[in-house]
Amino acid sequence: MIGVDNWSIELQKSEFHLLYLLLLKINEQLSVLSNELMDEEFITLELEKMPWYIELEGKKDQWSLRFVFESQDLTRSFEMYWPIPIAKNLFYEIKNMWESMD
Repeated sequence: MIGVDNWSIELQKSEFHLLYLLLLKINEQLSVLSNELMDEEFITLELEKMPWYIELEGKKDQWSLRFVFESQDLTRSFEMYWPIPIAKNLFYEIKNMWESMD
């Protein structure tokens, strides 16, 4: 289950695993590009692998995350957004949560 404040979404294990893998990939891309970015430069990274679309936007050390989910059978869809002060923590929490499940 992923949630913030007044809402939460329950994910199937396979959905959560794919989200975890995509977050690792987008973090890897950011790490590679960070060495080339100046502190004030903005970046947008996008990844899509159904049912997820992930967008990272901001600077090399401060960024927001947006997730869009649309199930294969089109029975569920939702969008989540975490602003700059929360996004980095969310990434690490999802990573830790998945790795603790193995």
